[in-house]
Amino acid sequence: MNDKTISVDFDGVIHKYSKAYHDGTIYDEPIEGARDAIRLLRKKGYKVVIFTARSNFEEIHQWLQQHKIVVDDVSNVKPIAVAYIDDRGIRFTNWRDILNYF
Repeated sequence: MNDKTISVDFDGVIHKYSKAYHDGTIYDEPIEGARDAIRLLRKKGYKVVIFTARSNFEEIHQWLQQHKIVVDDVSNVKPIAVAYIDDRGIRFTNWRDILNYF
């Protein structure tokens, strides 16, 4: 485990994503507080990696630059990390709890 990497989902965590997939573009503003939180995590020494299902990294990099959000990497390969921040994640405790969730 890399104790200095935090993996952050893009859509719904950094990019507001108010219309969901819509037309596949990155159309929304950042979620309030995203830029400052990422800046603070990096200042504390964490490597922030965006983990996304999107494949157009150039569009993501342009959007990040436009909104002055600095990250260490963008990937569609799940990085080894100390934490994964995702708006659709379910914290695993045991399989009984997971099945009860659904």
